Amino acid sequence: MTDAALKGPIYAVGEHPDLPPPPGTTGVVGWLRNNLFSGWVNTILTIATFYLLVVSIPPILQWGIFDANISASSRAECAELSTGACWAVVRERIAQFTFGFYPEAERWRPVLAFFMLVAAMLPILVEKLPYRKQGLIFAALFPFLAYAVLFGGAAPTVSDTLWTFIPAALLIGAGYAVRTTPVAWLGGTLFWIGVVWGVIGAILLAGGLLFEPVKTRDVGGFLLTLVIGLTGITVSLPIGVVLALGRRSDMLIVRWVCTGFIEFIRGVPLITLLFVASTMLNYFLPPEVEFDLLLRVLIMVTLFASAYMAEVIRGGLQAIPRGQYEAADAMGLQYWQSMRLIILPQALKISIPGIVNTFIGLFKDTTLVYVIGMLDPLGISRPVLADAAWQGLSTEIYIFLAIFYFISCFLMSRYSLYLERKLHTGHKR
Repeated sequence: MTDAALKGPIYAVGEHPDLPPPPGTTGVVGWLRNNLFSGWVNTILTIATFYLLVVSIPPILQWGIFDANISASSRAECAELSTGACWAVVRERIAQFTFGFYPEAERWRPVLAFFMLVAAMLPILVEKLPYRKQGLIFAALFPFLAYAVLFGGAAPTVSDTLWTFIPAALLIGAGYAVRTTPVAWLGGTLFWIGVVWGVIGAILLAGGLLFEPVKTRDVGGFLLTLVIGLTGITVSLPIGVVLALGRRSDMLIVRWVCTGFIEFIRGVPLITLLFVASTMLNYFLPPEVEFDLLLRVLIMVTLFASAYMAEVIRGGLQAIPRGQYEAADAMGLQYWQSMRLIILPQALKISIPGIVNTFIGLFKDTTLVYVIGMLDPLGISRPVLADAAWQGLSTEIYIFLAIFYFISCFLMSRYSLYLERKLHTGHKR
């Protein structure tokens, strides 16, 4: 046999076939070796963790699922029928946990508002959704539609005031067609303000005519958490952007005002702001003025989240290279054009983890409204546990509430990771 035959075939440079990876470096075995048994410390931690899971998971499943009871009418009956968890308290009071003391005959309205919320969020979260432009218009109107559906009974004086504003706005807005710079700007601005406020007034008036009024103090449970959390999340982001830009502004007064607001709000606990909203604020208002407690809470929660959001976004703005600002100036873009088209998109992409972290913290902080007398899910649990039929079942109730908050926050974190992967353009770290 010749030497050439012993050496095997001869390949040109770059044409040699790829050799298979070494055994044990790919597949399940490779993943286990790289992630769970990569060293002696990692191996010990893996074995210890596996042991703890084997010891703890079976009793938890036995107590929470296999031996649990969901059909009893009291805690005593649960104890007679099973030795596990008594989830019957959750089944018995699920409507109260969901709607609070919202009138039972009108509970279809929060359900309708929830489906409207899903329809409003889809065009925001899904980029390639059909008819997305029309969906975004609906999303912009959703807060007013939800208010009309949930609470109804809008004050006619507010709607009348809005409707009287429309004719004047339409007359001045006619100058928008002239296309001269001052008239076009003033007329077009007033025209769209009139259109927007007219639509809002029509929605509120329709809500007052179609739906029975419901007092905000009757709203509680998960419904109250969603109202406060989603309002704070939605409104705090644009306010935080404005505050972050204001803190970096070259105008001294604007920078001082934004910095003072941010530092003051961040230096005061949220529970203090809620106490101010619930008690002290009335001392500064005329006796005949009635300021709804839920509205006060929404304002305070939004302002609190906005201050933290501003610092998160300011960190994203500082991470943008100076060359991006100079490139925008070289292109002749004005300040707001460069911010809208170049700077803010990059800063917001960088700030996604911090923004979502602030959203998650805000959503969990909604439980603090219990201390000012609003019945969020934790507040609802108190009267439930005070019922003689269900006393002593705090473990089941708090686990149920923890699962709700975990699922909500977990979904927000997963969407954050999805956005990061979708918008990722740099190198992996």
